[in-house]
Amino acid sequence: MVFNWFRRQFNDQQEKKEEQKSQSSASPEEVEATEEEETTASEPTPVEATKEEETTANEPTPVEATEEEETTTSEPTPTGTPAWLQQSGGLEKLKESAIDDTPEPEPVTETPTSEETVTTQDEETTWSAQVLANQGRTPEEISEEEISWLKQLRRGLGKTRRNFLNQLKATVGKGPLNEEAVMEIEALLLQADVGIEATDYIVETLQAKMREEALPLESAIAYLKEIVREILERPFQEKNTPITFAPEQDKLNIWLITGVNGAGKTTTIGKLAHLGQKSDYTCLIAAADTFRAAAVEQVKAWGDRANTEVVANPGKNTDPAAVVYDAISKAQSKGTELLLVDTAGRLQNKKNLMEELGKIRKVIDKKAPDANIESLLVIDASLGQNGLRQAEAFTEVARLSGVVLTKLDGSSKGGVALAISKQLNLPIRFIGAGEGIEDLRPFSSYEFAEALLSE
Repeated sequence: MVFNWFRRQFNDQQEKKEEQKSQSSASPEEVEATEEEETTASEPTPVEATKEEETTANEPTPVEATEEEETTTSEPTPTGTPAWLQQSGGLEKLKESAIDDTPEPEPVTETPTSEETVTTQDEETTWSAQVLANQGRTPEEISEEEISWLKQLRRGLGKTRRNFLNQLKATVGKGPLNEEAVMEIEALLLQADVGIEATDYIVETLQAKMREEALPLESAIAYLKEIVREILERPFQEKNTPITFAPEQDKLNIWLITGVNGAGKTTTIGKLAHLGQKSDYTCLIAAADTFRAAAVEQVKAWGDRANTEVVANPGKNTDPAAVVYDAISKAQSKGTELLLVDTAGRLQNKKNLMEELGKIRKVIDKKAPDANIESLLVIDASLGQNGLRQAEAFTEVARLSGVVLTKLDGSSKGGVALAISKQLNLPIRFIGAGEGIEDLRPFSSYEFAEALLSE
């Protein structure tokens, strides 16, 4: 049976989460037990370890052996040291100069060893399994793909997380949260492009909580996670739209993919097509970006990778709306469930291109009035507030219903997700954290908050 990523359940109600944390406590233990068995299997046996220790103890490294020989030859016992050498201190001076002139050893500790790499991977696996278990998943329900994806997401938000947590620890220490620490949090949030409105809300909520009780660092971070989830989930509640975002089966779903050039729009379409195929939907792509050179060839290449047919007009500078019309006709005749429409990348100040986007929407409304229509804006997370301004302009013309946040692989701008949710009241539907075809998944506010704020 195909694993349906689209219909994977995310973000249970908060009350359910708390119950599941206690009820599913056995699940994480089973996962951890499995990991401990794997770790035990990979670690050397006590006999082997003893042999290695004896070998290490009895066989000095070449450097240590050389140093021992030099010590033996150049440092005789104090009773045998000539008086002139003791008085002049020449040996000590030679030692000092030799140490000073010797280049510093390469920082071997900065390059992870194989053991450290395995340890890091084990920690990431344990963290991923715990996050899934906290959402009510049992070990039998957890797939390797989910574990791999959460690792990728955590790494993608790593820069933002480390900057935030390290500076917060330096400010707060081990004591309770105070006003100075809250001001530091405000600065850190703004640096991460959380935006003024979301930052103000977080700071005010923290201050209100502080009036009720003292918040140690761990409790403060846990409470911050709750606030982050609340902000990210509010657009779903206010728009009365389900958090689980999936095409309706046995019906035509048309997703209009918009955004500026360079945001990852065409790449996102290829990844969505791949995700749809893996989730057992019939998919089709409309290459309606007819203005940019090689755009049609690019989307065709992604269509080949995703094993998805692409509808395109062979001519140059053809009418994008005509391509969409042809694609809808083909989708209707073939019983396609998901039609992904690639549109021209445009800047929000290009009036003629924005009007063309409106024309495409009119064709969709007229040609497929019964279809489920979604308009998704692709935003490059590394753009920060510039991406937010793009979203504001597209909202008016494209009647946006959601956002796809891309390029969260190493960006320090992960906080823009909160700005989008708070200022534009738009739900984030998908999130990308890598260049591979597998590196795009449905958005989960719980997983995002954990990846953003967990150590």
